[in-house]
Amino acid sequence: MSSKSKVPTISQIAERAGVARSSVSRAFTRPELLNASTVIKIRKVAEELGYVLNSSARALSTGKTGNIAFLVPDVANPYFPPMIRSAQLAAENLDYCVFLADFEESGLKEEKLIERFAGKVEGVILISSRMPEERLQGFAEKIPIVLVNRDVQRIPRVLIDAGSSLKQAVRLLADQGHEEIAYLSGPSVTWTNKQRQASISELTNELGLRLVIIPTEKPSLESGQAVVDKMISSGVTGAIAFNDLIAHGIMTELNSRALKVPNSFSIVGCDNSISPYTNPPLTSVSNETTEAGKIACEMIMSLLGETNSKNGQIKVLKTLLIERETIGLPYK
Repeated sequence: MSSKSKVPTISQIAERAGVARSSVSRAFTRPELLNASTVIKIRKVAEELGYVLNSSARALSTGKTGNIAFLVPDVANPYFPPMIRSAQLAAENLDYCVFLADFEESGLKEEKLIERFAGKVEGVILISSRMPEERLQGFAEKIPIVLVNRDVQRIPRVLIDAGSSLKQAVRLLADQGHEEIAYLSGPSVTWTNKQRQASISELTNELGLRLVIIPTEKPSLESGQAVVDKMISSGVTGAIAFNDLIAHGIMTELNSRALKVPNSFSIVGCDNSISPYTNPPLTSVSNETTEAGKIACEMIMSLLGETNSKNGQIKVLKTLLIERETIGLPYK
C-alpha cells in the first residue's frame, strides 16, 4: 500500500470482505443490525488492513460522539480523583470516553466549558457546580446533565449528605468539654457548604454551644493557614473545617507556632481525602466519592439511553465520621 493510502477506506474493507459499504459502517456503529459472523469477518478484515474508526465520521453517521464531559471545580483537590476514576471506568464499560475539565471554582468558566463541549460530547457530569440555578436548568434543556453535590429540581443528581456525621463531630467535641467551636466554611454559594453549615449550626444551637463561622477564600491548604489568626482571636477551642485541605492548613500553621493538635486545639476535617496521612492523623468525615462518580455516570448513561438506571432523579449517599487523633480536651 502506498504512503498516500496507508489508511484504508470503508470501500476497501467492503471489497475485501465481500460486503456492502453500509455493512462495514454498521459493523462498527450498529453491530446489532448484522449477523454476528458478518461483524466478526468485517472487523477482522479491518484489523488486517489497519483500519481505525474515525470518531467524527461515527458522530455524523450515528449522532453519537461516544464522549461525555466531567467538570470539577479544582482538579488538584485530592477529593475528586476517586470520583473521576470511578466515572471513567463506568463509562469505559459502555465504550464511552470521559473528557475532564477544571472550571477553577468559577461559574463563568464552567459555563464556557459547557458551551465549548457542545457538539463534542453527548452529556455532562458537573461536580459541585458554581453556576446559578437558572443557568443550570437552561443548559439541562439543551444537553443531558447530571449533578453531583448540587440540588437543582428536574436535573438528575447525586448528593452526599454529611449532616449526621457532622452532628456526630459536634457531639464529640461537646463531650470533650468544648463550648466554643468554629466552622471554617467553604465556597458560600455551594450546596455542600450550605448543607454542612446548617447541620453544624442546628446542633450547636440545640446544645447551647457558641458557633463562630469563619469564611475561607477557597477550599485549600493555603486558605486554612490564612485563617488561623482569626480562629485564635475568636476564642474557640475546636473547629470543624469544610474539607481536609483547610483542616491540614490549620494544623500546619498551628504547628509552625508550636501549638500542637490536639493538646492546644481540636480539629475535624471533612471528605477524608488526606486525613490518614496528616500528623497527627485527622478525624474526618468519610464520603462515598467513588460510589458518587459511578452513580453519576450510570445516570448520564440512562439519560443517553445506554442503560436503565435504577437510581431515578436523585440519589443520596450517607457518610461516616472516622475518629483519629485530632480531638482532645479544650486547652486551658
